[in-house]
Amino acid sequence: MDNEVSMTPPVPTPSRALATEAVHAGRDDLASLGVHAPPIDLSTTYPSYDSRAEAMRIDDFATTGARPDGPPVYARLDNPTTGRFETALARLEGAESAVAFASGMAALTAVLLARASQGLRHVVAVRPLYGCSDHLLGAGQLGTEVTWTDPAGIADAIRPDTGLVMIETPANPTLAEIDIRAVAHACGSVPLLVDNTFATPVLQRPVEHGARIVLHSATKYLGGHGDVMGGVVACDEEFAATLRQVRFATGGVLHPLAGYLLLRGLSTLPVRVRAASTSAAELVRRLTADPRIARVHYPRIGGAMISFEVYGDPHRVISGVRLITPAVSLGSVDSLIQHPASISHRIVDEGDRRASGVGDRLLRMSVGLEDVEDLWADLCQALSDGPVPSARRAEQHLQSSAGR
Repeated sequence: MDNEVSMTPPVPTPSRALATEAVHAGRDDLASLGVHAPPIDLSTTYPSYDSRAEAMRIDDFATTGARPDGPPVYARLDNPTTGRFETALARLEGAESAVAFASGMAALTAVLLARASQGLRHVVAVRPLYGCSDHLLGAGQLGTEVTWTDPAGIADAIRPDTGLVMIETPANPTLAEIDIRAVAHACGSVPLLVDNTFATPVLQRPVEHGARIVLHSATKYLGGHGDVMGGVVACDEEFAATLRQVRFATGGVLHPLAGYLLLRGLSTLPVRVRAASTSAAELVRRLTADPRIARVHYPRIGGAMISFEVYGDPHRVISGVRLITPAVSLGSVDSLIQHPASISHRIVDEGDRRASGVGDRLLRMSVGLEDVEDLWADLCQALSDGPVPSARRAEQHLQSSAGR
């Protein structure tokens, strides 16, 4: 079966800087409406006194998946507040369109169902991915079949029924990076999906490197405050139309209040990501020199996510933090730390997990907006119970002695 899909990414021609777009995209009409803050439309249904015209609009959506002209019909089909967030995120990612969902996993599910509906159930993927994404691909719950490979093996893994190639870069939780442009070239006509949750459009815009679909768990950096759940897919309008039809059929819609909060979150996204990234880079510098740390992982593009392997018991670090919150998720204004092998990636087979670099001593930290000195002090006291390897301990003693 033909696996080619018309999803040619647009050539990004931004007329405004990212920081400006983050503040104004999705809000351009507010002044003409006589308001300053985006309105929240909580309606689940909308009145229409012309049932024939309404039937024609519903038929048109069923045929094309395009957003209806005029007032909304039903909240599962479209919502003006959610639409503002979608418009803004598409602009930030340099894509034609975006479609929002109730969660990141709902967004990924919609993509897989959309491709499967065309008979393209095979997925080529590179580990590591977020643990639940890994499980969804591998468990076959949606009737998909996955071939796991490394980036160099993508071209050889593609079959006539391959509907998608999926990567996450930087990867969760190892922060391994993949050359998006090289992978996009290897994909040929098969669309490349990049999970851009960790990087956000502040650090990279996958469409500019050849990706056709960009996935976000909007719960993370896009919302940014740990108080809203959502997912979003940026892509071209043709695929967005199919995703809207899947969303309507499956009901994985984003609540309008969540759409409002996510739009608000975008306005500070560049400031938050850059500030947290500065602190993360400093923590990486200190952790790299700390004898209690075996290895530190941090991507070349930077960012606010770090991971590190400890010599001691990682669970004692988790139980020892006081300022940093030991919790799943990431991208909030406050710092979070978790043990992937026990939590986010526990659902992945142990052998596969270890092979992709997710070891038992690995900790993942989402750096927030606290003062870096306070974060370092908390990490230091949480690490204080861990052993120092003899060679590193001797080196530390010599350095200490030389400083006296």
